[in-house]
Order: sequence, then C-alpha cells, then structure tokens
Amino acid sequence: MVVAQLTGVALRRGTSTLLEAVNLRIDDGDRWVIIGPNGAGKTTLLSLLAAQSYPSAGTVTLLGETLGRVDVFELRPRIGLASPAIVARVPSHERVRDVVLSAAYGIVGRWRETYDRQDLERANSLLDAWQVGHLADRTFGTLSDGERKRVEVARALMSNPELLLLDEPSGGLDLAGRERLVARLARLCQDPAAPTSVLVTHHLEEIPLGITHAMLLNHGRVVAVGPLEEALTADNLSVTYEMPLRLSHEDGRWFARNAS
Repeated sequence: MVVAQLTGVALRRGTSTLLEAVNLRIDDGDRWVIIGPNGAGKTTLLSLLAAQSYPSAGTVTLLGETLGRVDVFELRPRIGLASPAIVARVPSHERVRDVVLSAAYGIVGRWRETYDRQDLERANSLLDAWQVGHLADRTFGTLSDGERKRVEVARALMSNPELLLLDEPSGGLDLAGRERLVARLARLCQDPAAPTSVLVTHHLEEIPLGITHAMLLNHGRVVAVGPLEEALTADNLSVTYEMPLRLSHEDGRWFARNAS
C-alpha cells in the first residue's frame, strides 16, 4: 500500500523556490529519514506530508487522498506530527497529559472538549511508554528539553496515526538526552506495529536503528533517494553538504567526518 507519493512536486513562496522536482514514494511499513543542511527544504517537505502546505506544482497523495481534492481537516488526524512549530504553540501552563490528549482532536491547548476513558488510558499509556508518565500532572513549561521531546512524540502517536512525522526530534538535546531519545526511536522504528514514519534530521548520528530508506536534500532538490544503504553514501553526502565527507557505520549508527 502506498502511504504517500509526491510526483514532480515544487513549492514556491514569492520569488523563492523551496522545493523543485521532488519525487518520493513511501510504502506502508517504511521508515524514512530526510537528511540535509539547514535550508535544504526538509521541514518544507514535511509540511506537505503533514497536509499543512499545498504544492505549487505536481501532485501530493496522502493515505489515498490528493491534496487540493480532500478536506485536510479530515486528513490531518490520520497523520501524527511532532515539530518545533507545534511545541511553540503549546501553552506553558498546559498539563502534560492534556498536551497529549488534545491531539485526539487535532488541536493544541485544552478547551471545552471532552474525552472518554479510552482517551485517558491511551494518553497515560503513551506517556508511560516514552518514560514521562510520572510527569503527567506537571505543566509543560516546567519540563526539560529532553522531557518535552518525549512528550512531543507521545502526542504525535495519540491519534493512532497511519503516518508519523518527526521534525528533528533530537534537536537541542544534550548528549545523554539525545542518546536516550534515539534509543527509544530505534525501538519504535523496529516495531512492526508502529506506523509508517518519516524523520527529519541534519545529524547522521541521530538516525535510529530500523530506518529503511533515506532522502538527501539540498537547495530544495533531491540529491539521492532510496533504500538507506544505497542513498546514504559518502559521495551523496559530499554533494548534499557541499564538502568532502567520509562516512562510517559502527554498531548500527552512522557518522560523517570532513575528508579534506
């Protein structure tokens, strides 16, 4: 089953071209990573996959629906998204449990909506699974960066999505926090019951075990795309980051170093 397909996609804002000639097919069960430097178009691509943006050219099909021909407010709850943009909208006084619960309605910030026992049980279960269950009654603004990141992912999973999108989930974390999160993401990626997923990063060491495919982007264009070990090569990375790089793979983790 095709979960997402982009064909000849471009996205422009005014005189700026953010994406150009992007082709991508994501099948059920795939685990993708999108890699590239700052400004490469990674988050822009994720916004299309999240049905948050529309292409200027080409076709985007998500979960059997084509953007521009579907009510995105019905489509978005089928897609789980964790991103800095969502975190920035969460009220600092919001309880952690409510941050996760409100994703069931696809909203940010608890209002007057009601939740049943199953919703509460799922939210608590996800918080426990991401090792932040003990923080459920704390306010979001009191959490550390690492705790917030885990709450973000729990929230993204709340609606039992068919497609999970993670925008730089390890961004801003210290070494210990990053390693704990990458280990937990590896368990998620290797779980056959987990949703099809796409992770955005510009640090190779943040690629968890279980990732099956990669897309490398620079200046809004695709440098390489395909199965992980075919797309992620030293030559492709060197083109992507515009400098000679060596690539190593140790204990299931990837690392890049300057080769000059």
